[in-house]
Amino acid sequence: MSNSPENLPCTLLVDNGSHRAESTLNLRRVAANLSEKVAHQVHPVSLLHSTKVDPSELDGEPAQIFEPFLKAQHQQYGIDSFLIVPLFFGHSAAIYEYLPQRVAEMRETWPELEVRIAPCMVDLDDASDTGVAEILAQIVREKISEQHLDRPAVTLVDHGTPRIAVNRVRNFLADQLRQQLGDAASVVRASSMERREGDEYAFNEPLLENLLGSEGFEREVVLSMLFISPGRHAGPGGDLAEICENAEAAHPGLNTHMSDLFATHPGAVQLLARRFAEGLASDPIEGEIAPPSGAGQES
Repeated sequence: MSNSPENLPCTLLVDNGSHRAESTLNLRRVAANLSEKVAHQVHPVSLLHSTKVDPSELDGEPAQIFEPFLKAQHQQYGIDSFLIVPLFFGHSAAIYEYLPQRVAEMRETWPELEVRIAPCMVDLDDASDTGVAEILAQIVREKISEQHLDRPAVTLVDHGTPRIAVNRVRNFLADQLRQQLGDAASVVRASSMERREGDEYAFNEPLLENLLGSEGFEREVVLSMLFISPGRHAGPGGDLAEICENAEAAHPGLNTHMSDLFATHPGAVQLLARRFAEGLASDPIEGEIAPPSGAGQES
């Protein structure tokens, strides 16, 4: 495929979508920065949910979601070729299953449709690909410096998931983060905000609420936030802040410090620009995408 600007596919920066305006606004900010970086327009588009946000909270501009956006581009401009740049850390059913299924269904009545999907930000097959961990470490170091902390404990915290392949991304990054931080942290452990009931979901352990106040995590603790956008979990007054407040009340001497979110760091756009280039060189999808070998099988 020619990479001259006139031959590039219509490019979307895609997140899962949220009912919170701040998530869509963040997606737009990152897409604008990525557009400037790659010298090609990148459209901020969610897979689902975001059209429920009142446009008055989005500077009067309604959010866009995947399928209607593609169809509108085709109807208005005759566009058949698209590139998806996932604003996802790693192996997600939304990218590897839902999105290809929707594309396959659309192609039944739109056979010219051609969709490429760039790799997600974390490559489980390449331990030397430390781009995400390097950014996370820089953000943690900034928090350590800002708060004048001396070798705090660090936990890389994600939302929690019913899918073991997604959990492996958390653990993969925690190992890399530990190496990146070195002596700047006394200990680095992964944790999750929540999990489903049942032994089959125990891979999400430890939960953040149980880790805070435990051995090694009873004093100064920095939360390395494996969240891309603010919202009801990672935003001000969100679920994570509530967990930290409750833990501090239960454990005198515990002080928690939440790092900035991943997408606030300029390195995130540089990483997405690399994935954009990789996506341009990829073949159009024909069906469900095979998971990275490091992702293993779903439980």
